[in-house]
Parts: sequence; structure tokens; C-alpha cells
Amino acid sequence: MAKKSRIYRRRRMLFSAAIIIVALLITMLALSLNINHDNDINALEESTSVNTSNISELPAALPVTEIKLQYPEYNIATKTITSVDSDYAILIDLENNKVIADKNGTQKISPASLTKLMTFVVAVENIDNFEDTFTMTGDIIAPLVDEDASRAGFSEGEQVKITDMLYGAVLPSGADATVGLARYVSGSEEEFVKLMNEKANELGLKNTHFTNTSGLYDDNHYSTVTDIALILEYAIKNDLCRKVLSTYQYTTSPTPQHPDGILLTSTMFSRMYGNEVENVKILGGKTGYIYESQHCLASFAEKNGKEYIAVTVMGHGKYKPVYDAFELYGKYLN
Repeated sequence: MAKKSRIYRRRRMLFSAAIIIVALLITMLALSLNINHDNDINALEESTSVNTSNISELPAALPVTEIKLQYPEYNIATKTITSVDSDYAILIDLENNKVIADKNGTQKISPASLTKLMTFVVAVENIDNFEDTFTMTGDIIAPLVDEDASRAGFSEGEQVKITDMLYGAVLPSGADATVGLARYVSGSEEEFVKLMNEKANELGLKNTHFTNTSGLYDDNHYSTVTDIALILEYAIKNDLCRKVLSTYQYTTSPTPQHPDGILLTSTMFSRMYGNEVENVKILGGKTGYIYESQHCLASFAEKNGKEYIAVTVMGHGKYKPVYDAFELYGKYLN
């Protein structure tokens, strides 16, 4: 019996030791993953434009520019894209205005939150005081909650700086911000949409019409990836628009509802670093999603001192547009 008791105690001690070793290994692994995660976040912040400031760091001059753009040129050299998941795609060389490659580039699509690129541009060109505020209302927020639309997170009764709404419209794709901007500029979303359609005509967009500021589905709300690329090209010629579209994170101004502000994160840069493709730097962009359009992405990038725009729509998965952008910039640029 004494011998069996010693064997039992020995086994129990070995079992306890094994548990302790496993626990130590798990702890070490968790610490390692946490360090790697922190390093990844630091690398991401170093590789993108991290902005946690307010109006004081915006570009000083924000003129309403008289920019004349030419419709991007399809020609015999334009390649047909076959190697991306998205059903609609285009890649444009901004230096010579050539369509490098496309896939259903002139077919109608529902632009989802890529719509906010036009909302953003029109707002910037029609605002004089970026330090002004707008009081967010419940009748803006409630329908967006019912629609399950993406929001920046502003609260009813909150006095939101105009600059914060601009970042809120682009980085987290906040529909509360786009409707707020529309009401601030035009008094109503309906009147603001008229300005969006006027801008579409001014830019010479051939197949674009808007019915709302956020991209919620409507039969009469449509565009093409070619037209969306032209809107993005126009946007990045404005210093303020380019800055916001290139930002990874931004913290809004403190308010009673949000004493520490709201940390807004780019939905695009939260899914990529921007340097995944050799010799290519993805500088900024905007994501989109509704069921009818699936996952979308419009981005601009630089290679060897030249800039390009890629737009994809109907990607069948959250990260599909990101990988499609990598494919377009990596495969089709010289």
C-alpha cells in the first residue's frame, strides 16, 4: 500500500508540474502575440498618415478649385482584367489619363458608400467655416439605425465640429456625418443631393446619378467604376480631401457626450498597411458595402513617382477588394 501511495503522489506531482508548464507556455504565447500585435499597429501607424489633431493641422488654403478633368481614355492597349474576385474593376494611370485595365468598367453599379466620395467633395467645396458646429439630431440617427447603416457614432444633441463630420464621413464611412453635412450645407439631404448631381454633370460623368448622400440602395442611385475613379481623381486634387482620404486614425473634438472624443479609424487602412505590393504605396482611399454591391474599394497609389487609381465593386468578401487592389497594382503597373 505504501508503494502504491508513493506512486500515486509521484503521478500527482508530475501532473501538477505538467499543468504549470502548459500554463507558462500559454502565457508566453499570449505575450508574444500581444507584442507582435503592438508592433503591427506601430508599423501601420508609421506607414500611414495618423492624424489625431483638429482643424489647426488642416491645409491652410482650401480654394474651390476650377479643375477640368478629361474622361479616362479606353484604347487598344486597355487590358481586360481576369484575375480579381470583384465583378467590376478599373485601373487608371493619372499621368496620361489612360485606362490601363478594366472589367465591366462602364456598366452600371450601385456605388454603396463610395457615394460618400462625392458627398465629401461637395461638402468641402460649399463650406466656408470648418470650425463651425452642427447639432446632431435624433431624426438623423434613428433611420440610419433602422437601416443598419454605418455611423461615425455621434449622439443626439451633440454639437459636432464640421471638420469632425468630414473625417466621420470618410474614415468609418459614417452616414450620420454625411446627412449632417448635407443639412449644414443645404438645409436638407434632398437639396444637397441636387448639388451632388450638378457636380457629376460638371465633371462629365457619363452614367452617374445620386438620390442620397450615403449610398443606401435606390434604383435611381447608380454609377460606374469609371465614374467613381473620376470622382476620386477630382477629390485628391484638393489638399483637404487628399489629407482626409490618406488618414488612418483621427480623434474628434471633446464634447459633453464624448469627453475624450471619438477615435475614428479608416476602414481601408484597418485592412491593409498600404505597402504590401512591391514598389507601390497605396496612399489613401474609401471602402463601401451594401448587399446589392457587396464589398467595394476606391484607392489611389504611387509607383515610381506616378499616381494611379483602382476601383473595384462587388467583391465577395470583406477582404476581397483589398486583395483585388493588390492584384491590380501589382500585376498591371510597369
